[in-house]
Amino acid sequence: MAHRRQILRMLGAGTFAAAGLARAEAWPSRALRIIVPNAPGGTSDIISRLLSKPLGDALGVPVVVENRGGAGGNIGAAAVASATDQHTVLLCDLGGLAIGPAIYKDMAYDLDRDLQGIAMLAQSPHLLVVHPSVPAANLEELVALSKRTPINVALAGQGTPNHLATVQLAQATGVRWQHVPYKGGAPAVADTAANVTQAVLNGMLATLPLVQAGRLKAIGVSGKSRSPLLPNVPTLAEQGAVDFESGTWQGVTAPSRLPKDHVVRLNAELVRIVQLPALREQLRNAGVEVVTMSPQETTQFIARDRARWAAVVRKSGNTIEGAS
Repeated sequence: MAHRRQILRMLGAGTFAAAGLARAEAWPSRALRIIVPNAPGGTSDIISRLLSKPLGDALGVPVVVENRGGAGGNIGAAAVASATDQHTVLLCDLGGLAIGPAIYKDMAYDLDRDLQGIAMLAQSPHLLVVHPSVPAANLEELVALSKRTPINVALAGQGTPNHLATVQLAQATGVRWQHVPYKGGAPAVADTAANVTQAVLNGMLATLPLVQAGRLKAIGVSGKSRSPLLPNVPTLAEQGAVDFESGTWQGVTAPSRLPKDHVVRLNAELVRIVQLPALREQLRNAGVEVVTMSPQETTQFIARDRARWAAVVRKSGNTIEGAS
C-alpha cells in the first residue's frame, strides 16, 4: 500500500511538473505588439492593421499596432531591438532597417546583433507624384521646371528608402530639390496633396488613392514595368532616368533573443495570412504584390540591402547625427 501511494505521488508530481512546463512554454501568453516605425496611414501601418485581426485569431491573443515614428524609423526599430518580453515585433520597410547603419553615425542598436528576420510579406514600387497645380505632366517637364523654379519634395523621413531614392533620382536627372522630411509616408503624401510640398516619391499603397481621387498627379512609376493600376503612367526609367528603380519591401523582424520555435510559428502564420485570396487581392488592388520569404531569407535580404545602401550613402555623402 505504501509502495502504491509512493507511485501515485510520483505520478502526481510528474503531472504537475508537465503542466507547469506546458504553461511556461505556452506562447504567445498575452497580446502581441506590432511596432510600426512610422506615422499612421503609411504602407507599413496599413499592412499591419490588415494583418492584426487574422494574426490575432491564429495566435489566440490580441494583436496591437503601435506607431513610433522618427529618425527614419530607427526610434521604433530600437524599441523592438531592446524589447525583452518576447511579444514585440517590428513591421516596416526592410530597406529602412538596412539604411540605418550607413546613414546614422550613432545607432541605439546593432542591426546584426539585435534583430532577426521573421518574414518578408510584400513589395511595391514607389510612385512619383506632384500636386495637380504643378505645370508638369511627365519627368522631362518636371526636371525642366525644377531647373527654373525651386521645388519642395516631401520625404517619408531622413534616412528612409524614400529619401535615398529621391536623392538617386535627382542625381540621375541632374536636378536639386529642397527636401522636407516627415515622420512617415502618409503625412508626406498628405502635405503634397495640400500643396505644402510640390512632389513626393512614395509607396503605391499610401499614394495611389490620392491619384485616383485627382488630388495628386502621377509622373512616373519607379518599378521595372508599368503598374497595371496606372497603365498610362510610364516608368521613370522609360522617361530617361536610366536603370532607376526603387520601391518598398515590407517585412517583419523581431529581437534576436526571440526563440526559434516562436520565429518559425510567426513566419508560418504571417505567410499564410498574406496569401489568403481576399487579402492578396486587396493588396494587389492597392499596387502591392505579396512576396514571402523564410526567416533566414529575410535576414539575408536585409544584409544584402544593407551593403547596397551603404554604397549609395558613400557616394551621396549623406550621414546624420544620432538615431536614438
